[in-house]
Amino acid sequence: MSLGDATVSCFPNGESFAKINENVRGADVFIIQSTCPPTNHHLMELLIMIDAAKRASASRITAVIPFYGYARQDRKDQPRVSITAKLVANLLTAAGANRALMMDLHSQQIQGFFDVPVDHLLASPIFFQHVATKRSNNLVVCSPDVGGIKMAAAYANVLESSLSFVAKKRVNATTVEAVKIVGDVANCDVLLVDDIIETAGTVTAAAKMLRENGAVSVRAAISHCVLAKIAYERLQASALDELITTNSVPVDPRGLSITVLNIAPILGEAILRINNNESVTSLFRIKGV
Repeated sequence: MSLGDATVSCFPNGESFAKINENVRGADVFIIQSTCPPTNHHLMELLIMIDAAKRASASRITAVIPFYGYARQDRKDQPRVSITAKLVANLLTAAGANRALMMDLHSQQIQGFFDVPVDHLLASPIFFQHVATKRSNNLVVCSPDVGGIKMAAAYANVLESSLSFVAKKRVNATTVEAVKIVGDVANCDVLLVDDIIETAGTVTAAAKMLRENGAVSVRAAISHCVLAKIAYERLQASALDELITTNSVPVDPRGLSITVLNIAPILGEAILRINNNESVTSLFRIKGV
């Protein structure tokens, strides 16, 4: 189907403006927007579009957010800080969103921050298809930190491979130090799996240690590729053979070995099922996930 007609722009003072240029009265509206950098600008655009659709009498408004910004601020890990992931959920609901459709949230509990239904999709089927084309007999799935073991275990189960993980120590917000590898990776092809890469500190530190422990090759499958300037520098000098990601956010390879997989078919099918009041969970339920 054709994309809905809308005008989204900025006033000279930086304020966002949005106008829906067609009739949406009584329609089932899906507004697609990743809250990637510039995060606040994209979030504001999304809120304004939702409000515009609500005031145009849409029957149902679904916020389709392939990448949910502020997802890592999901708890009070320091005194006097905001749980911003919850705040963003409140903003979306207050703007008029009746439900949300997202992919690979950083924390599963973010679904509970919403007072409207949330459909949580997984990028793993797309990664499975890609990895299957380059299948190795000595494949090891590895989590670059302890927190990602559950995701790595699911990948290892589906791919019928061994499992390992890297214990790390965070020095500061942009620097990570790999400490120890749990599991045997010698003479193996390693697949690192994670949900987001930003500064690339965790992944490059893990790749370096894996190589030092005898890994033949190291690839990374990461759902959301939100690369900062320092990330390109680290990836350029890293031991990583390939970074596999999705187009949940715009990706600029800049000459690096980055493979971008298309998530449009998954999102499109989920949107169709929501529109037809069919099951979304059954579509994305995969062995081990």
